[in-house]
Amino acid sequence: MEKEKYIPEVKSHLRSRIIEVPSSIYKASGIKILGTRIKSLLFTTDVAIIKNSNANSIIAVYPFTPQLSITQSILEVAAVPVFVGVGGGLTTGKRAVNIALQAELMGAYGVVVNAPTKNDVIAQMKEGIDIPIIATVVSECDDYKGKIQAGASILNVSGGAKTAYLVRKIREDLGKEFPIIATGGPTEKSILETIEAGANAITYTPPTSAEIFSGVMEKYREDMQKE
Repeated sequence: MEKEKYIPEVKSHLRSRIIEVPSSIYKASGIKILGTRIKSLLFTTDVAIIKNSNANSIIAVYPFTPQLSITQSILEVAAVPVFVGVGGGLTTGKRAVNIALQAELMGAYGVVVNAPTKNDVIAQMKEGIDIPIIATVVSECDDYKGKIQAGASILNVSGGAKTAYLVRKIREDLGKEFPIIATGGPTEKSILETIEAGANAITYTPPTSAEIFSGVMEKYREDMQKE
């Protein structure tokens, strides 16, 4: 049996409150994108969280019309690759294609399109940009093969409680080589289940700044009572 390697760790007193992704994510194979191997993607647009996390990359998708000012802010703060949401639902067609090109020129490692994105929009996007297109899949009814044929290089599976099942179905359908990102769920067990189902990389939703602050303030109050 191969001995587990010891990993030296250097910490900072002022940056001790870092958000670490679950260790089980490191069991994923990862996806090599533009020369960088990525196993974890932090699902957030909070620049303070982005600056204080150990995730391999950021997946910046949000429920509003994509805005380049948001993209620019995240890219300026992030020290790791960023994958940017460019629409595909409400924002679609030529506008989504143009946003994707702008995201590439700003330095994004890839663009993420929503589940409703039409295949012809993906095809137009593929013609105009050089970075990977990540197509979101939320149901087994999604035409994920059509998305791939149109130009998607990676699938992003987000099926809620059925994510592991959906990943397994897609993996059996596509074979072992096509890259799949998936939401890992809230526990180490659910993350491992998703990896075992065939996901190469896992998106992790961190606690919000408000949730972290709540714990910090509680500690401050406890410390003051001890004085």
